[in-house]
Amino acid sequence: MKNTLMATAATLLATSAMADVNIGNPMAMTGPIPDLNAPIAAAVDLAAANVNAQGGMFADGEAFNVIRADSACDPVAAVDAVTKLINVNGVSAIVGPVCSGATIAQAESVSMPAGVVTLSVSASSPAITSMEDGTDLVFRAAASDAYQGVALAELAIANGMSDIAVSYANDDYNAAIAAVFVEAFEGMGGTISANEAHEPNKASYRSEVATIGASSENLALFSYYGSGGITLMRNALETGAFANFIGADGMLSDELIEQLGAENLMTSTFTTSASDSSTPSFAAWQAIADEAGVPAADPFVANGYDATFMMALAIEHAGSDDREAIAESLRAIASGPGEVILPGQWAEAKAILAAGGDINYEGAAGNQDFDENGDVAGNFSKSTIVDGAWAAELIQ
Repeated sequence: MKNTLMATAATLLATSAMADVNIGNPMAMTGPIPDLNAPIAAAVDLAAANVNAQGGMFADGEAFNVIRADSACDPVAAVDAVTKLINVNGVSAIVGPVCSGATIAQAESVSMPAGVVTLSVSASSPAITSMEDGTDLVFRAAASDAYQGVALAELAIANGMSDIAVSYANDDYNAAIAAVFVEAFEGMGGTISANEAHEPNKASYRSEVATIGASSENLALFSYYGSGGITLMRNALETGAFANFIGADGMLSDELIEQLGAENLMTSTFTTSASDSSTPSFAAWQAIADEAGVPAADPFVANGYDATFMMALAIEHAGSDDREAIAESLRAIASGPGEVILPGQWAEAKAILAAGGDINYEGAAGNQDFDENGDVAGNFSKSTIVDGAWAAELIQ
């Protein structure tokens, strides 16, 4: 009798575990941007915790589980990580990765062939817009660099830069945004004095700096801070090659201040996707984040929360974690008409959906309406050094 009871209990536990909703979360825990990644991952976990604390998934309150893997901001690592998440862990959907190259590689090689939706928290390469070929399986919660590159060019012109040298890391993200910036800057009447790629993870970039340093006093640097960006900038500062620096979110990190000194970054400006802090949705997010000790305004942190919360809403809307239903439901909860749902309002959303109603999620990072390519519009901020720290100001 005892053995029968134990067997029955084991069966019930197994059935309960199988009923949980599991999503995969490939994140850049190692690689060139671990400091940028850490608070984004915390926001992902916070969204899942909010769901589970307010009734969980479906009528029986199944757990919403985030299964994390390390994509390392690397295409090969991302393919390996997502292969395991889909084929071994059996996840229903992917939230992540962080980096564009990793997102593109895993989507083309793994998630799209498997029919699994990817909702990236921060991948911003313009190449992602056209990669799906009508499959509707790749979405992102952050704006494309097709917009950020233009915003950065406008900022350079507004800062009085009529000419500029460009150095970009030879990877999917940095090469793509550099190309957008160059086209936009020239279209606004600016002169690109040099436009050179550099390879990541070199011990020194003195030769690269020497090649482009005589062409302008301004440098647009597109790189990840942890895979060459800091080293290249240090070499430029040591040689006095440039007086002014601009760039995008791959360079925006406190590690620049720690390694280069705030006093050496006074003429540096970096842009990133940002939230409009004046909106009700950001206020709701701020309260949740502050209570949990998550930095609400750090780059892509709000996007990480939004992506995870939206994926839970989409699965709840679909009524199951069946992979085929998620894409349509993702559009329905984010882009369709319905009662507005703010960050943290899981119980309210669940009740509306259970009653057959419609919802419209307004995200922590802003409007999350997806266009036909799975892209969202977005805001951008510029960060400069104020009192020894990065200070952000919304620009778009």
